[in-house]
Amino acid sequence: MTLAIFDLDNTLLAGDSDHAWGEFLVRRGLVDGDHYRAQNDRFYADYCRGQLDIVAYSEFVFAVLARETPETLAAWHRDFMAEQVAGMILPKGRELLQAHREQGHRLLIITATNTFITRPIAAELGVTDLIATEPEIRDGGYTGKVSGTPCYQHGKITRLQQWLAATGESVEGAWFYSDSRNDIPLLEYVAHPVAVDPDEALRAHAAGNGWGILSLR
Repeated sequence: MTLAIFDLDNTLLAGDSDHAWGEFLVRRGLVDGDHYRAQNDRFYADYCRGQLDIVAYSEFVFAVLARETPETLAAWHRDFMAEQVAGMILPKGRELLQAHREQGHRLLIITATNTFITRPIAAELGVTDLIATEPEIRDGGYTGKVSGTPCYQHGKITRLQQWLAATGESVEGAWFYSDSRNDIPLLEYVAHPVAVDPDEALRAHAAGNGWGILSLR
């Protein structure tokens, strides 16, 4: 099947779910507010510049997961979906997903944001296939560490290639939609790259290479 691949944050969502999760924790008083917000904002600024240390950021996020029970985390995430994510989902993003479904394409979300945050969002969007940064799990709980290759920049290509090998799918003729300079490697890897409400660096790169530029806002 032809693949239709989508970044999540600031592509199908009007905002960044990883950063929003941190804001949710702060607002709920579940973390040391001033310190956590400062760190969360610093990491997000690094991401926007294309300079994020993905392992350091992931471990920062996963430290909260490691201290709580799965039941507590699931309850928090349900509230997060209702309070933050529901309003971030772009109607035109849903329409784009549906347009590819109707063409018989296999939908795949690929995101640097971890699976704890993004799997329920992908499910809400009706997308079964998800590649994301994986938190390590042992004995039924999170360890606070990253499992495998983080799904960021060139790591997205590595993780996609692993997925292709496991599923027997092909990247031939694939589409990929993203907003971020961090995804230029994967955009260059597919047949049909599309910049969606792109940041300044991606907009310039897309224009220089004749890629499609689309707004879902």
